[in-house]
Amino acid sequence: MQVRPLRDRILVKRLEEQEQRIGGIIIPDTAKEKPQQAKVVAIGSGRVTDDGKTVPLEVRVGDYVLVGKYSGNDIKLDGEEYLIVREDEVLGVAEGVPEFASV
Repeated sequence: MQVRPLRDRILVKRLEEQEQRIGGIIIPDTAKEKPQQAKVVAIGSGRVTDDGKTVPLEVRVGDYVLVGKYSGNDIKLDGEEYLIVREDEVLGVAEGVPEFASV
């Protein structure tokens, strides 16, 4: 299924973090925090200003971004989990090849 976000919304896929062990203890999935790194899958047309002009988004499809732990709305498409966030909820864009780029 193809999804095209509207206006200033961005569809991202959270990146799975590598399993961490603290002192030899494996943390169960229910106790893990949501990853903050994500890859942009699709973007909307842009933010509309008060005078009706469309301002294009600064992020592009394929960018790696940082999002807040509790930002956006989780959705499930074809068995895959995604997140829809507004552009202003994106904390930053990773430049170059990020270390967390293991999709």
